[in-house]
Amino acid sequence: MSEIIKIENLKKSFGKFQALKDVTFTVNAGEVVGFLGPNGAGKSTTIRTLLGLLKRDGGTVTIFNQDVFTAADTIHEKIAYVPGETNVWDNMRGGDILALFAKLRKNVNLDKQAELIKAFHFDVNKKAKAYSKGNKQKIALISALATEADLYIFDEPTSGLDPLMENVFQNEVKRLKKAGKAILLSSHILSEVEKLADTIVIIKNGEIIERGSLQELKSITQSKMSVTTKSELTGLREFSSVSQLQISGNTATFLLDDAGVAAVMSYLATQEIIKIATQKPTLDELFMDKYEGGEQA
Repeated sequence: MSEIIKIENLKKSFGKFQALKDVTFTVNAGEVVGFLGPNGAGKSTTIRTLLGLLKRDGGTVTIFNQDVFTAADTIHEKIAYVPGETNVWDNMRGGDILALFAKLRKNVNLDKQAELIKAFHFDVNKKAKAYSKGNKQKIALISALATEADLYIFDEPTSGLDPLMENVFQNEVKRLKKAGKAILLSSHILSEVEKLADTIVIIKNGEIIERGSLQELKSITQSKMSVTTKSELTGLREFSSVSQLQISGNTATFLLDDAGVAAVMSYLATQEIIKIATQKPTLDELFMDKYEGGEQA
């Protein structure tokens, strides 16, 4: 797979505050990379650097093998971007704004734009000042998704959209991926990332703390277990591999480190198991686990 985005040891400071610390990851053609982190973790700073809006303090950042700051004009001809907050001209109609964006971009597929207007149930005749946050977001989404680009950068793209419209967006991302496009998706809707992303990058306090496929990340976390036995399960408190233990009567729910499975199962077997269920964590649980107890920047 060809590298579209390549970030190596990216550093960025604002005064004495170091916002990014040796950030490193890639986005390949035909790949969706989910970029996760709470407000202040460094996601937007990374994206603004990718767009050439911020000058890095260290490291290298390239798109299409070109420096993102010095070659920004050339790079922008082949990318489409959706911000988390869309600001438009209040007294212009939605359709006129889309037409203006299409003239400025020159590589917009107008047939696809018309298809997206219908799919997103977007009223092109209203003035922007009458639009909700979700409808303003639709303007950016329709414009970007109708653009013939090689790289799509989405920063909280479905903010303000209802679940039906989120589904339209997800289907469009799948279409782009199938067409071999590179996609960087920054989102707080973890179920959305879980459905779409091939690779997940988690940033905390300006540092990448995890990187890999969803399966790879789940494999290094705990399993969630629920067990009902004929005896009380207070003995589970003695296992260092057990965390977040909750006991109600003879039923216990807890998280279990993979390394402690054999010992815990041996103990449970002596308690006469009635019912047991186990599952790997969802991306929501994985994400919260990575941030638990950590200070956010």
